Amino acid sequence: MGYAMKSANIQLGRIYGIKIGVDYSWFVVFVLITMSLSTQYATLHPQWSPTTHVLVGIVTSLLFFVTVLLHEMGHSVVAIQKGIPVRSITLFIFGGVAQIAREPKRAVDEFWIAVAGPVVSFVIAIACMLGSVAMKPISGVANAVLTWLGQINLVLALFNLIPGFPLDGGRILRAILWGWKGDFKSATRTASGVGQFVAYSFIFAGVITALRGNFFNGLWIGFIGWFLLNAAQTSYRHAALKQSLAGLTVRDVMSTDCPVVSGSIPLSEFVHDEVLRTGQRCFLVTQFDKLVGIITLHEVKQIPQAEWNSTPVATAMQPLDHLHMVHPSDPLVGILEKMTTEGFNQLPVVEEEKLVGILGRDRLLQLIQTRLELG
Repeated sequence: MGYAMKSANIQLGRIYGIKIGVDYSWFVVFVLITMSLSTQYATLHPQWSPTTHVLVGIVTSLLFFVTVLLHEMGHSVVAIQKGIPVRSITLFIFGGVAQIAREPKRAVDEFWIAVAGPVVSFVIAIACMLGSVAMKPISGVANAVLTWLGQINLVLALFNLIPGFPLDGGRILRAILWGWKGDFKSATRTASGVGQFVAYSFIFAGVITALRGNFFNGLWIGFIGWFLLNAAQTSYRHAALKQSLAGLTVRDVMSTDCPVVSGSIPLSEFVHDEVLRTGQRCFLVTQFDKLVGIITLHEVKQIPQAEWNSTPVATAMQPLDHLHMVHPSDPLVGILEKMTTEGFNQLPVVEEEKLVGILGRDRLLQLIQTRLELG
């Protein structure tokens, strides 16, 4: 469901050039679904052995997540065809999510990317239902597995078509509003508002269900609502953030006056003579007149103050070859996310193999805050 997220996960490989991963939360829902299916099969098919109930439950769970992966591949393949790179697909507690490199530039592209996932799930549902009918006189196990997969993929497709952002239905709604009004931000705000209404509805339904005695189902429904609420709010903020940086490049924000210090001086001297005296937070580091890295307050604070006298700047600095380089013409959209997820506070700006400036996260955040405050 949806297609924008990043999280720590176990990498499984690549499909169509896309990284496939499993979030740690997936194992929780895998166990829950397997247990539920095993119990369901034991009730519906008491003639099977207990071992068969468990094994068929495991196989059905794995096949279910294969169909979730195919749902996300539907989004991803269409996105790639529209010229939008897809970084990864991750299976997690609520299903799956594809991380695309950027938002579509046209409403029609957004529409087809969003609708592709539910279409794949509908196709899988129909294929499984037809397969279950064909397998009924041949294999009771195959019939049971295909019946459940057909039903759950139909539910998955219909659930994702709920017009609440960031569900696929919410993205379809945004695409329609965007194409109609020509205003991406307004369309995102409306779709996000509907998404939050849907989320609160789930939370309310969960509370009512729990109060009526079905506590576990109520808790699960409420948890889904909480997730959708958080996702809708986060997605809107993310879209607003990208909108605030639209059209800006690294050149607009980078600093060109970053001072230089020698890597051989101790941190105590560096802090006293450079940081406290000038108030600067970022310095280029040289060794034998060669640029070797940068040092900021972040790196200084990683070293215990008692060791500052015996620790040279070169030991504490970020080596240049460990830093991600950016070009002055690179768009700012996406760079803040890279700095946040990869832990960079400063990025060297290089043009024609020469260092021409430093892009600091503090200046970038200050720019974003100013632009958001001014609408």
